[in-house]
Amino acid sequence: MGDLITEAISGTLYFADKSAFNGVLNAKAAHSAKAALFADLARLNTLYMIANAGSGHIGSSFSSMDIVVWLYLEHMREGDIYFSSKGHDAPGLYAVLTGLQKLPFNAIHKLRRIDGLPGHPDIHVPGMEANTGSLGMGVSKAKGMAFAHRLRGEDHRIYVMTGDGELQEGQIWESLVSASNQNLSEITVIVDHNKIQSDYSVDRTSSLGDLSAKFTAFGWHTQEIDGHDFVDLETALARAGKTNDKPSVIIAHTIKGKGVSFMEGVSVDSDVERFQYHSGAPKADEYRQAAQQLIERINLQVETLNLTPIEYEVIERPPAQPGPETIKLIPAYTDALLDQAKKNENLIALDADLVLDMGLEPFRDAFPERFVECGIAEMDMVSQAGGMALKGLLPVVHSFSCFLSTRPNEQIYNNATEDTKIIYVGGLAGVLPAGPGHSHQSVRDVSALGSIPGMAIVEPAHPDEVAPLLDWCIRTHDGPSYLRLVSIPYPTPVDVKPPSTLEAGRGWRVRDGDDAIIIASGLVCISEACAAADRLKLNGVSAGVINMPWLNLVDETWLRDSFSGADVVLVVENHYEKLGLGDGVLSAWARIGGRGRVDRLGLKETPPSGANEEVLMAVGLHSKQIAEHVMRLYDEVHPPQFREPTRTAVA
Repeated sequence: MGDLITEAISGTLYFADKSAFNGVLNAKAAHSAKAALFADLARLNTLYMIANAGSGHIGSSFSSMDIVVWLYLEHMREGDIYFSSKGHDAPGLYAVLTGLQKLPFNAIHKLRRIDGLPGHPDIHVPGMEANTGSLGMGVSKAKGMAFAHRLRGEDHRIYVMTGDGELQEGQIWESLVSASNQNLSEITVIVDHNKIQSDYSVDRTSSLGDLSAKFTAFGWHTQEIDGHDFVDLETALARAGKTNDKPSVIIAHTIKGKGVSFMEGVSVDSDVERFQYHSGAPKADEYRQAAQQLIERINLQVETLNLTPIEYEVIERPPAQPGPETIKLIPAYTDALLDQAKKNENLIALDADLVLDMGLEPFRDAFPERFVECGIAEMDMVSQAGGMALKGLLPVVHSFSCFLSTRPNEQIYNNATEDTKIIYVGGLAGVLPAGPGHSHQSVRDVSALGSIPGMAIVEPAHPDEVAPLLDWCIRTHDGPSYLRLVSIPYPTPVDVKPPSTLEAGRGWRVRDGDDAIIIASGLVCISEACAAADRLKLNGVSAGVINMPWLNLVDETWLRDSFSGADVVLVVENHYEKLGLGDGVLSAWARIGGRGRVDRLGLKETPPSGANEEVLMAVGLHSKQIAEHVMRLYDEVHPPQFREPTRTAVA
């Protein structure tokens, strides 16, 4: 779930080239010895890829590595299918596939780049059999594949990797029943049971209890093994292959971060310290230590197998150049929530295994009796909040926007029909960070929630807006609300302070200008809109920028009084164009009979994975593209032949 974004490491980075992998594949040695060496080479390259990209998931890539290597090197037949349901282990899978040359080897240099490998599995990459999204979908997809194979008379086995935290999702347990009823023996689910999820241990977050008993009760053939023991693994896979009357599950006990001693999370009871290596790139000194451990062990294995010594490839990354000063919204939200909790003893915070990413650790520590950790179970969390609200409490529900707005959408609607007040807070909103890919890019949440009766959707563009907007949701708005937060630090050229009194559906000016008006919301789009206004000013067009924090509320009186005489109005949004703020403004504009040229600018297609700036350009939300769009609209109203000489193409 969590997806920390850090800076790519500067200095020397190491990786094993394809000749090293070929040497292992061609070695005359025991299968288990070859697999162990191949797995460590893949770990080294996984570490390189994540360090080079600046983000990724080391812990689960390393814990599942031995299983993935054995499946590909020793077990799967031609036509068999493997895919990961949890998706966090994508860097590890990429390292294996490049080592086998099922992917171009040079792809290891382009993890989370727009022309490379997405942060999570995507079927547009060779070897990826299914996309990941919200967790819990994998077994259901495997059932659909099995149905297609049977319909066509094809005999293929399907192997699905799940996480153990993922087993908290309800869809997993829904999917087990019919798989057993239909005797889908060609499906083998492997649970990467490393016992640690995004922040803390599975037992602390939401204990799974006796997993074997649970799967057995659902009619599955169940085995438990040491997930790092190749003999155990092959024995279990062989037994699963001989089980003809039911699907199989292999509960593989693994170690998160396996292969680097200080990254290994080995304690089921590790409740005091948060696991540090779930996501994000390691620090420079951690990278050097981890690479050294892996290289030393690889060299020892190479010597034991009498193979040609490996010459490691290196790249030198220059130190990162300081960029513009950035601001963050999550710390401001943490402070605002604590302040509200001090004033209201009925305020309860609920979390879906994202306590770090959502800034909830201070609340949990200050008000432990009012903090509810629900685990990776968004539908259950939202309905719990519904029950709390019916009994007079004020639930504040937290998850990433991509999961909170969609997976429990029906539950959010049901709560709204009960006329209760619940605050939903979605982090990681919008197209950035772009590295994790479309499963984590929340660009349809406004459309998913915006039509729910009584629902107000708000988004701050500056830390100073966070507390007033949260206060408005809690104390002023009579109904449910959704607070949309950009999670990453981002530069902003203006101090976007709100007015002393917030009025629903009314924005305010953060940049003066009369030739055109740009309406935007949130940290990213306000920043890009202001930068676009600067570009336009250099070309003789004076563009005003309006901060509009209300994403599904437009005050028509305000719109008529403020902009009905404007020549050009462009609504820019960190969301799909359809059914976002732009549609709301255009509808209101038509009702008030506004003149001039009005348009919207948002996403039109599924956003790609990549570096933030390159993806912002790809989806058309970079300041240069906003300025160009405004100029095109301006040309329609003021044709170039009548324009003053200073007004030329956008710089």
